[in-house]
Amino acid sequence: MFEEPERLRQIIEQDVLAGQPASLISIKERPAIPTIAPFRKPSGRFYRGSNRYRRSDMNPANDGRFLNLLGCLGFLAQGLSAQCHFVPSGEGAVHIEFQSTEKRITPLFKAIPHRQCTRAEYDGTPLTPEELHQLEMAGMGDGVRVLMLTSPPAMETVLDYVVQGNTAQFNNPAFMEELKYWIRFNDQEAIRTGDGLSGRATGNPPIPRWLGALLSKVLFRVQPENEKIARYIRSSSGIAVFVSEVDDPPHWVEAGRCYERFALQATALGIRNAFINQPVEEVNLRPAFARALGLTAGRPDLVVRFGRGAEMPRSLRRSLDAVIGG
Repeated sequence: MFEEPERLRQIIEQDVLAGQPASLISIKERPAIPTIAPFRKPSGRFYRGSNRYRRSDMNPANDGRFLNLLGCLGFLAQGLSAQCHFVPSGEGAVHIEFQSTEKRITPLFKAIPHRQCTRAEYDGTPLTPEELHQLEMAGMGDGVRVLMLTSPPAMETVLDYVVQGNTAQFNNPAFMEELKYWIRFNDQEAIRTGDGLSGRATGNPPIPRWLGALLSKVLFRVQPENEKIARYIRSSSGIAVFVSEVDDPPHWVEAGRCYERFALQATALGIRNAFINQPVEEVNLRPAFARALGLTAGRPDLVVRFGRGAEMPRSLRRSLDAVIGG
């Protein structure tokens, strides 16, 4: 039985301290990603579900984007082992059941407060074979594997599809409206909402929303954005593509958990990461992207670049009271 609300708060607090709770990790790389519904604790367990009021309208047929980002927390540090499974009833939820175990503080747990999705240029230095191996092992799971791409030709192939996806999104008026909705142009907005893409996280100065809306056609232009993406990818040490064996909610959840471990392992090694998910966000582009990767089976779920670089300012997130329910 899990009957200690304060203990639950301690566990979740470790994640919230990172500035981007587990299911929010991509919000500032792709603002059209929902945040989580409250944690709830029915009958000795609790579950995480997606908050559909914060969902993306751009991919209504692809709820995998909800569940890809539902990861696990540092329960071992509180003396709990956790078993996660997807329950398809209703809108679906991830149930987590607990058993007491020996407390264990792991390097990945210690990395939680420092993890971030770093949307900036990296220094381009290659990782060691051991570092690549550790990242690959962290990113593998039940029915999910990770492709580690480090050669310039392979990375240029991914870049081509990221640019194609980004161009399609920037030419979609509905996408651009949603992008503007999730941008937090100034600190007051970021504090009030506790979500979205902070301007500081992208290196932009704070401005009033009315001015940001007026300047949106200047701020959001496809060619400069594609050029920035190219700089970002070419400055990276490599790209990880998370591939699920089956296109269904349990594998979407597992892919998200694999990314969580990957991101924490990267953080523990002093390595940054950021999403470049455009090739899998655009439904019509995903099959061609899979073929370009040489995949004959499986579904590419998440695309992440990685490398060494400086930290960026963090996007704010909602309070613990907003994500813990009774």
